[in-house]
Amino acid sequence: MKLKHHDRYDYSPLRGRPDYAWPDGKKLAIYVALNLEHFSFGEGLGAELAPGGPPPDVLNYAWRDYGNRVGAWYLLDVFDALKLPVAALVNSAMYDYAPQLVAAHRARGDEIVGHGRTNAERQGTLDEAGERALIAEATARLAQEEGRPPQGWLGPWISQSPLTPDLLAEAGYGYLLDWCMDDQPIWFNCRGGKRLLAVPYPQELNDIPAIVGRKVGASDFADMIVDQFDEMLALAETRPLVMGIALHPYLVGQPHRLKHLKRAFLHILQRRDAIWLTTPGAIARHCASLPAGIVP
Repeated sequence: MKLKHHDRYDYSPLRGRPDYAWPDGKKLAIYVALNLEHFSFGEGLGAELAPGGPPPDVLNYAWRDYGNRVGAWYLLDVFDALKLPVAALVNSAMYDYAPQLVAAHRARGDEIVGHGRTNAERQGTLDEAGERALIAEATARLAQEEGRPPQGWLGPWISQSPLTPDLLAEAGYGYLLDWCMDDQPIWFNCRGGKRLLAVPYPQELNDIPAIVGRKVGASDFADMIVDQFDEMLALAETRPLVMGIALHPYLVGQPHRLKHLKRAFLHILQRRDAIWLTTPGAIARHCASLPAGIVP
């Protein structure tokens, strides 16, 4: 029986892959991805603090809006105090709703990553023309505001159609973050002979699946980050690895969670000299600079 396959990459066991290193001989790359998202009022998708009632769902809309108005600014204070680089995953609707927040990340020199138009929609449900238009609209707005198009993309709700990697490669993207199948970057095959790098993006160290989905507490989520870091630092002695931390301001920007998140960051930063504290775009550029065949 032959199962349907995506044909984007071949199976490649972690053991036995070509060895390489990150800049300065580091073996563990770490990045923080902060999702900056805006939602349509009274319609569309969105994470829920409590089961939503009939529209307009004021409770859940306002809870998510807390992230842009308050939680993200608390997080910026932490990032600044710890000199922590960040990749801001930006809905293009943020430029109309909360431009000051995106500007604050731009001023820090953070990487701005494409994240669709709004997280009130999924791109994977669209036909090819509709999805191409979504990617083009979001990309054009980010390029207009940032002075250059984004290098990377994360689909709203990790939503992809069978053609998404092709459309991203054709739109000029260099990497995507949607696939969580590896702890090393992997090259994707795309139509027309193009290729796209899949940079590891976490679904375990991600506050939505952990806190909203599994109801993990603030201290436990911080402990997960600490334990992942300690173990991956040891595992990276024999191979290069990527550890991502995916955050949403309406979750970890809540003070009772922020307290524990700071503890996890401080633990990681005790070993700042032993790790490459970076962004997914820098990881993608480094992989693209390696000789052919090194990255699977």
